Amino acid sequence: MTMPEGLERVLPEIVGRDMFDALVIRTDFSDDESWNAVVGELRRPWGPAGEFPARVQVVDAPAWSGATADEVLAAVDEDEYLSVVFLADRHTMGSPARGLLALTTTWEDEGDLDPAYYQELIESPEPREFRAWLAAVHAVHANVTLGNMSFAEFAAAASAEPDQGLRPV
Repeated sequence: MTMPEGLERVLPEIVGRDMFDALVIRTDFSDDESWNAVVGELRRPWGPAGEFPARVQVVDAPAWSGATADEVLAAVDEDEYLSVVFLADRHTMGSPARGLLALTTTWEDEGDLDPAYYQELIESPEPREFRAWLAAVHAVHANVTLGNMSFAEFAAAASAEPDQGLRPV
């Protein structure tokens, strides 16, 4: 898809955003009703008893329409505090579960790796993405950001589900 002239895929400066705000980028603009449901669900308190306030920033700009995972990762590369970003893509808008695509933003710097470990990474790379149902997004973001759990642990849990989507932990 060619982006209309004059539109750029750069993250806007979000005033007051900190590392505990989950970042959700809308890349599919086919269904405003689904999008509004996604945003509404993301803004609900979360946790076992709803004890944590929702901390989420959404990017809802037409310039992101049709953006690929690689394009999003390139755009967020400079944000040193961002460990995971979530995409509201075509699958999100078309699915009753409205699962977001979770993408890890952290990559191994391969230049300084031990050659044996580098070979292990090539043969068995860490997962880059998985689907997270809306009720799981805040837990994924908080735990990956704090280092309580790795992105790979969440990806493994999602892949163990019949529908490949991570439910609340």
